[in-house]
Amino acid sequence: MSFHNEVLPNGLRIIGETSPSARSVSLGFFVRTGARDEAPEVSGVSHFLEHMVFKGTPHRSALEVNRDFDRIGADYNAFTSEENTVFHAAVLPEYLPQSVDILADILRPSLRDEDFDMEKKVIIEEIGMYDDQPMWSAYDQAKRIFFADHPLGNSILGTKESVGGLKREQMHEYFQRRYVASNVMVVVAGNFDWSRFVGLVQDKCGSWQAGPIGRDHMREATISSALKVVPRAKVTQEHVFEICPGPPPQSPLRYAAEALAMAIGDDSGSRLYWELVDPGLADSADTGFHEYDGAGAFYTSFSCAPERTEENLAIVQNVMDDVQNKGITEDELRQAKSKVTSRVVRGNERPKGRMQAIGMTWTYLNEYRTVDDEVQAFDAVDLKQVREVLDRYPINRLTTLALGPVEKLEPVAKNGKGR
Repeated sequence: MSFHNEVLPNGLRIIGETSPSARSVSLGFFVRTGARDEAPEVSGVSHFLEHMVFKGTPHRSALEVNRDFDRIGADYNAFTSEENTVFHAAVLPEYLPQSVDILADILRPSLRDEDFDMEKKVIIEEIGMYDDQPMWSAYDQAKRIFFADHPLGNSILGTKESVGGLKREQMHEYFQRRYVASNVMVVVAGNFDWSRFVGLVQDKCGSWQAGPIGRDHMREATISSALKVVPRAKVTQEHVFEICPGPPPQSPLRYAAEALAMAIGDDSGSRLYWELVDPGLADSADTGFHEYDGAGAFYTSFSCAPERTEENLAIVQNVMDDVQNKGITEDELRQAKSKVTSRVVRGNERPKGRMQAIGMTWTYLNEYRTVDDEVQAFDAVDLKQVREVLDRYPINRLTTLALGPVEKLEPVAKNGKGR
């Protein structure tokens, strides 16, 4: 496999990894924009704009966009996060030119008034649908409380009020400011010819406007121990989210943080699994490490019968206190590293997974890393590094949100040595 990297005169970056033995190729347009880049009055515009991109261009109607993807058998989609909007397609190698043509075309959408008004209704319905999902609603609200004035607390979907009040002109202004060539990266992985691919992208995107880019409030989150209870009488289970800070992706401690999260809360064979799920105290329980631009966070969640909520919160706190004070064992670390590296390797076996991994790594680190680089980095994690993570980012100082039938909860005592 070979890595390639080039920047067009207008600032659009192209990176790729060729794999001649692959039977497919995957392509993605990574736009460095998301919920954290939105002002309050346009909350949700990034996600809304993702939808509008598929509604047609000066050259294609919405029907023709979908038809042209289907004609080449593409596996295509898009997603919006707190800080990225990604449009991607996986195809057979002979259809790569068509894929570039379609994706490049839709990233210059018409943003017609009639499409905007119709899609606004769809987005508002989607917000209502997610609000009706207790775990999603708990996650969204917990994140908002934890990040407080940090822009990472912005909702990806926005609210019914913010989306309902959004004007087409506001979206167009946001598009012109954030979708400039220098804020877009094209990523490709699989079986393809690099020189030909660069020519295809140059032909379709070389005329895109350049412009200044940037991102405000690049800082880590602060430690908080807030507790909020959100009563939902019609919800049968209690859904709990707990968050604490972690290292940013730019930190070498991110590998130890990932292994630590796996040891604490993987969905099998972890501390929370044996303490909560195996004895039947909770239906589910997990801890995950999330990376953002300039920040990181550990997310712990569980769902259970309402009457077990306080007991389970105390168990989670005891687990976190014990890990904070004593760390994890060598055996726990070895098992966690095996799980992480297995998932890294399996996730990168196909061009689609490899394309996303290459793109995300470059987005945050501005560097190329092979699968072997990642495996070796996880293999090198030791208990000393885990201890450094715990010392710098205490995992027992938790922001907690509980959503469900419970109306009141008492704060759980914290016994660790967090800063």
